[in-house]
Parts: sequence; C-alpha cells; structure tokens
Amino acid sequence: MQVLYKSTRGKGESVTASMAILKGLSQDGGLFVPERIPELGVPLEELAKMDYRETAYQVMSRFLTDFTEEELRTCISGAYDEKFDTEKIAPLTEASGAYFLELFHGATIAFKDMALSILPHLMTAAARKNQVKNEIVILTATSGDTGKAALAGFADVPGTRIIVFYPKHGVSPIQEKQMVTQKGKNTFVVGINGNFDDAQSAVKRMFNDKALEEELDRAGFQFSSANSINIGRLVPQIVYYVYAYGTLLREGKIQAGEEINVVVPTGNFGNILAAFYGKQMGLPIHRLICASNENKVLFDFFRTGTYDRKREFILTSSPSMDILISSNLERLIYRIAGENAEKCAQLMNSLSQGGEYTIEEEMKEQLKDFYGNFCSEGETREAISAVYYGSNYVIDPHTAVAAGVYQKYLRETGDQRPTVIASTASPYKFTRSVMSALSDRYEGLDDFALADALCALSGVKIPRAVEEIRTAPVLHDTVVDPEDMPKTVKRFLGIEA
Repeated sequence: MQVLYKSTRGKGESVTASMAILKGLSQDGGLFVPERIPELGVPLEELAKMDYRETAYQVMSRFLTDFTEEELRTCISGAYDEKFDTEKIAPLTEASGAYFLELFHGATIAFKDMALSILPHLMTAAARKNQVKNEIVILTATSGDTGKAALAGFADVPGTRIIVFYPKHGVSPIQEKQMVTQKGKNTFVVGINGNFDDAQSAVKRMFNDKALEEELDRAGFQFSSANSINIGRLVPQIVYYVYAYGTLLREGKIQAGEEINVVVPTGNFGNILAAFYGKQMGLPIHRLICASNENKVLFDFFRTGTYDRKREFILTSSPSMDILISSNLERLIYRIAGENAEKCAQLMNSLSQGGEYTIEEEMKEQLKDFYGNFCSEGETREAISAVYYGSNYVIDPHTAVAAGVYQKYLRETGDQRPTVIASTASPYKFTRSVMSALSDRYEGLDDFALADALCALSGVKIPRAVEEIRTAPVLHDTVVDPEDMPKTVKRFLGIEA
C-alpha cells in the first residue's frame, strides 16, 4: 500500500515520498509526515539474519513506496559501502551495563552519516522520477555534524549544490576544520555571527520566501533541505534502531519480542523521533529516553508540558545538542494532537510569536513512552570518566549525556531492561572535552596532539576523517550576520541583484 505524506500544518496536498524528499519542507511551513505509519511486517527472528543493507531495504521500502525495488536497493548499496570503516555499519558495543550503538563509522565520524550517506542518492533518484529540470540547492543549518555529513554526501553530485551555515563560535575545532576544508565545486560553507537557532530560523525563512523561490526558479534553481526536517533524513534513521534489535537477537542478548529501552542524546529531536517511529512500526521498544544537555528545553517540556525557548542559550561540550528550537518535535506534537493540523499550526505559531506553547493534558498523557532528563557539564565529564574507567571504553560528550541520563533513569525507575544507547559521534571529534574529562595532564596540547594521545590511551585507530584534515587547507572562510544569509546564498548561486 502506498504511503503518502502530508504537512503537520495541513494546508498542502498529500504528496509522494519522492516529492516530500525533494521539497524538504511543506509550502505552509509544516513538516512532511506519513499519512500512516506502516507496519514493519517482518518476523523479528528474521531481523537477526539480516545485514545492515537488507534491514535498510525492509524498513525504507515500507515508507518510500513510490521508489521501485531497484531504485531503493541502488540507493542503499551506494550509501552503505566502503565509506564506512566496518562491514556492520552500526555495531553494538557492550559497556557499563548498556549496549552502545556506534553510529559514527561513516565518512565524517558522526551519526548524521547514517542518513546523509543515502539522502543524495534518494534525492537524485527523486528528481529523475519527478522530471525536475532545476538544479537542486541544498540549504542547511548545522549545529556541528549535519553540515559536514551533508557536504561529504553532496560534494560534486551532479545537479546539486550545497550551502551550509554554521555558528562561527558554536562548534568544536575539529567540526569546524572538517567543514571549512571541504572540497567540491558545488559546496559552500558559511559561518554566522550567532547561534544554531539563528541559522536555522533564517534558513526556514528562506524556504518560506515566495519571492526568493520565484527568483531562484527563473535562474534554474530550487531549494531542498538536508536537515532532519527532510523526511529523507528521518526514514533512514529508523533503520539503525531496527538493526540494533536484530543484532541483540542475533547475539542472544534478548529473545524475540522482548522489549528494550532506547536512550538518545538529542537537540533537534529527529534521532529520537526515528526511534519513536520504529516503535510505532512494531519494534518492541519500552521506553524512549530523551537525554538533553544544559540546554534542557526538552527535559522541561516532558516534565511540564510547556515548551519554552525563552532562556539563555548555553554553549556546552556537546554542541550538536545546543539547540532551543527542536524542529522535529513538531512531528510528535502533530501525532499526539490526534493529527489535528490546525492545532499543531496554532502551537507552532505560538512558539514563533511568543516563544512558548503548552500542550493539553490529554496530549501530555500520550507522552508516557518518553522519559526526559539532562546532564550538566560536570555530569557529562563524570560520565565520560565513569564509562572509561569502568569499562575501558571511550565515549564522546553527546554519548556521555545519554550515558549519564541513563544512570539517572535507572536510579529513578530500577528498570533493568536491555538498553541501547545511541552513540552519536566518535570521541575523536571532541578530543579536548574527552581527554580533559579523563585526566588534567593533557592541558596545552592542540586538537591533533590530543587525537594522538587518545589513540595511545584507547588503542582505537585515529579515523581517516581526522587524519585527512590535519594539513588540509581552509577553502571556506566566509562569515556573515544572520540577516545577510539570503544575499550570501544569491551571491554563491550567481544571481545577485
């Protein structure tokens, strides 16, 4: 049965999966959601026999129903290949009483690779399918990881250009170096004087600017998104939770049908929403544990039912979670509002106009599958140290936020179900934070010397993604204010007024 996509704000028509991927964002400003969540429809015992690519096909074919089997399998094989440094693609490692789902074995050593390796393939296939003649301009704001993963995925892909905006002083040195050294004639990286929310808000305004859309169209361009607001990003993220369950079955850690918990460090809510969609498909997940850093807007929402972005923006050691406007939460709000697009639009309007909204009690009742908590900076450092000195396993600060929150969950609930923790980035991406959490003897070393020290400490080889940027020249040095982002886009595309 075909799955069509509609807007969370309800004004647009239903569209096919390929058209939703091409558009990225609905014309009414809403996010595309499936009209129904399809059933997984695979016996759980069968999951244990599948490799990552086959699991990806089984999950994605349920959602992307206007892609042929050949198209989808071609996209999958083109994405999950030797770019990943392990045949397993997303291995599970047992440490500290949980199973860490390592989502950082791709080209840019962060979980965004899992979806952004396939999005360019899906998008170019979708463009062919819909006879798109314009060049597709991927417009993306990043809090650190999406940017590089999108750049790596789209670099020199015919018929596309990619423009990435990032907070100039809000990412780690390794994250920034990865982006500003990016090769590719179709790539453009811009730092902004502001934070991630400033960049994301400006990007959304450009998507909704009809005059700009017409100007681009006349010049032979159209916008699309590589952010997690694109359903083509979200669907591939469901895959690794299904694969993790199959791995636990294969390794005899659980029985078929046994429930697990999933812990996800999140800022924009897409990664944990993917786990929620997995649960809706029939994956036996008991509790979705939402882990926040000191920008704990999601923790407060789950505790009170009020989402309030009117607060200090805190720069932390887990910058990919330094977000106060969690875009993907809108998809969950739409779901718990009974798929009432008008109600969802009202709440989102309240957020943009007044900076907050409060959900009704019956909506709050539907959040029982979720548990929210947060870690302070001190608790994040303690979690890095505890996991290493307890299990000889090194984790990055984002994963440490999840590990710390999981310990709080255990203390509060005593729930001993097998638990998967989404490990969203390699510790090599955040060497300063990791090494300072383990010992004070590394002070004064630069980021690459710290990488060498981490290698000696952990015995884990330095990833290719870090080695290749040691001496790479800076190719992108543009920095602008948020209000100048549209002008910057037009300049890059050669359509300046």
